Amino acid sequence: MNCSMANFSSYIAWRYLFSKKGHNAINIITCISAVAVAVVTAAMVCVLSGMNGMGALAEKMFTAFDPPLLVVPAEGQTLRTDTTPVASLYAREDIACISMQLEQLTLVRYEDQQAPAHLLGVDSLFTRTADIEPLIYEGRFCLWDGAHYGAVMGNEIAETFHLSTRFKHAIHLYAPKRTRRINMNRPDLSINEEKAFAAGLFAGEQDGTINQTVIVPITLAQQLYEYDEYTATALRIMPRDKSKIKNLKSQLSQALGPGYKVLDRYEQKASYFRIFRIEKLMTVLLLAFIALIAIINIAGSLSMLIIDKRDDSRILSHLGADVSTIRRIFTFEGWFATALGTFFGLLAGLILCLCQQQYGWLQMGNGNSYIVSAYPVEVHATDILLVAGIVLTIGFIAAWVTTRKIQIDK
Repeated sequence: MNCSMANFSSYIAWRYLFSKKGHNAINIITCISAVAVAVVTAAMVCVLSGMNGMGALAEKMFTAFDPPLLVVPAEGQTLRTDTTPVASLYAREDIACISMQLEQLTLVRYEDQQAPAHLLGVDSLFTRTADIEPLIYEGRFCLWDGAHYGAVMGNEIAETFHLSTRFKHAIHLYAPKRTRRINMNRPDLSINEEKAFAAGLFAGEQDGTINQTVIVPITLAQQLYEYDEYTATALRIMPRDKSKIKNLKSQLSQALGPGYKVLDRYEQKASYFRIFRIEKLMTVLLLAFIALIAIINIAGSLSMLIIDKRDDSRILSHLGADVSTIRRIFTFEGWFATALGTFFGLLAGLILCLCQQQYGWLQMGNGNSYIVSAYPVEVHATDILLVAGIVLTIGFIAAWVTTRKIQIDK
């Protein structure tokens, strides 16, 4: 009985949706409201797909510099490679390469200019854990030429100093002495200084931290910060089988114990991806609010339709339909209008996104200023379901609330 009444209610509601109303204004308002829902739905699909594209682009860019796995101390800044848990990693057959790195802040001076920078000291195995060669736009990746230390610098630091690899002046690196107290009478005696020559310049993945990095040999960094050869801030891990990174990460975490953290690429950029997820959530909520405003118009046209069909409701009541059945009819009516707008909005959004993927209509700029020329778009089925669920749920609730006050006069 309930199923048949539901079918009856949906059939009447579908007829009402396309039938001629007593006032043309109802038809016009309903059409405009459905179009507004379609526009908002299409906008939600396009915006979320655009954010997915930017997220996917960021993931691809991070893989160029960040190692598949990074071992860092759970507490403090440094770890030692001569301790038992860490030393045991070098004997594992499922690890292809382990590279040491020492990362700290430093002050860089070139002639009469100076600027803060991130100093990254790396060993000779660094290039096996980072694909940095494609990022170098001038010079080459060389940290020792047989006589002098070399430095490979991010483009922001290079632009600050108007630096080129053709220049022959040394780059001076400064750091406070870690093992001594500051001499207030002679502060200059409390600072360590090392120098290197610019061997290469690279442009990172539009990440300010990377572009402000100076890569030097780890021996130079250890001397600058007064560490011995077994001290590093992290170990860069390259697995033999990249398809088993999750398993290797879990095994390394158990082998190293609670004193160390093993981070994958997502965890190395945890703050970025956390902000990205928050931005996506806020975007969904904002667009859902706009969808609510559009659906309120459908609720308004539904209220007018209830008044317009008052005589029909009275006739249905005499034929045996109770109040709940009549309310259900108008609830379906409002929901169908929302569903039509949602369907065409999803269709329009998908078409726009697919065209952007295929033809790249929306350009990010001219020339080579951007990594990609067209705005990246990536459609996820979960986002389509999410958008449809949000809009249809809001539409159903709005229609249900609107029909709660229906009363049938005998």
